[in-house]
Amino acid sequence: MNSAVEHIATDQPPDEAKARDLDYGWQSGNQIELLENGEAYFPRVFDAMRAAQREILLETFILFEDKVGHELQGILIEAAQRGVKVVVSLDGFGCGELSAAFLKTLADAGVMVQMFDPASKTLGIRTNWFRRLHRKIVVVDAEVAFIGGINFSADHLGDFGPEAKQDYSVQVTGPAVADLHHFALAQSGRQVRTRRGWRRRQQRPSPWATDSGEGLVRLIYRDNLQHRDDIEEAYIYALSKAKKRAVIANAYFFPGYRLLREIRNAARRGVQVQLIMQGQPDVLLAKLAARMLYDYLLKDGVVIHEYCQRPLHGKVALVDDDWSTVGSSNLDPLSLALNLEANVLIRDRAFNQQLYDSLATLSKNHCQVIPAKDKPRLWLWRLTVGFLVFHVMRHFPALTGWLPAHKPRLKPFESQAHD
Repeated sequence: MNSAVEHIATDQPPDEAKARDLDYGWQSGNQIELLENGEAYFPRVFDAMRAAQREILLETFILFEDKVGHELQGILIEAAQRGVKVVVSLDGFGCGELSAAFLKTLADAGVMVQMFDPASKTLGIRTNWFRRLHRKIVVVDAEVAFIGGINFSADHLGDFGPEAKQDYSVQVTGPAVADLHHFALAQSGRQVRTRRGWRRRQQRPSPWATDSGEGLVRLIYRDNLQHRDDIEEAYIYALSKAKKRAVIANAYFFPGYRLLREIRNAARRGVQVQLIMQGQPDVLLAKLAARMLYDYLLKDGVVIHEYCQRPLHGKVALVDDDWSTVGSSNLDPLSLALNLEANVLIRDRAFNQQLYDSLATLSKNHCQVIPAKDKPRLWLWRLTVGFLVFHVMRHFPALTGWLPAHKPRLKPFESQAHD
């Protein structure tokens, strides 16, 4: 038996989950930098790993055996061999195509590899579709952290071709890294030392910091226990506070009615609301689902752009001049009702402007504007179909969590399976 490679539970066992149900507050004095696409992200995160002295914690939904995956593998092996503690948590579906040899090479070098909800193929098809570990977090030496939507795969680089993804992550340094480090440790099953600021709170911190100072960061996450709606609620609360502008760029957009209503209400009271959606989707159903909601939003003044240069994979938003969020969570049923996700909320004017400028360039140069229609054709049919599809997509993923295949479990990995 090889203890360096383990299977981890779909959800934390009840006793562990209770101990790890923590709310992270706002931390001030941070430095936040937007990293757009793999060209900015991979060099920065790889340099941080190469400089690691004590610890690397990594969670990702996808890791492929391509040029990015092999470079990451080499960096992690080299770090482990020089005595750095390296813990890698991979999703059993997103990383289901990794070869035994690739994982065994990591494990043999001393990297602790964990696979979230792995499942063997049935008739050549993977069946573990739902309740995924969708977070993308890297924390190095508890001093620098990266969080966003970028996986470790070459399709986040422009030279991949027309299917290269448009995406975002952030690098964080400062006090908020301690929260990200604590969270990553707890979720990976490692022992954590709880400090006073991480005790469970009767009242959760507001998604809108009371101070409007610079460098404020708060970690929020979604699980299937006590934090089911935290990310969705943060969007709703921020939009309710919007006075000037709101921009949401999201790859898979099919949120609940409360969030849709808040987007519409913001536009009604004069907020400049802009959505950037997929125009060239990697999943056609995502585009069709989002378009069912367009008429509802367009008639109240929401401006909708479809990004057409390549697949949009980002999960970012900003409100007014200093509130932003970046993370792994889409605004669709899987992310909002089932997957394990993590975002950071940011109150910082410079970062907000940097994100706004990036999205403005995107919408101006590479998007088409969806025109508002005075009288949409077949509106009653579209309304009926949209209603049915909406509720099926909103509730079906959550129902799958009741299936026996997704009961929590923690079992060691047998090395013979990789020989």
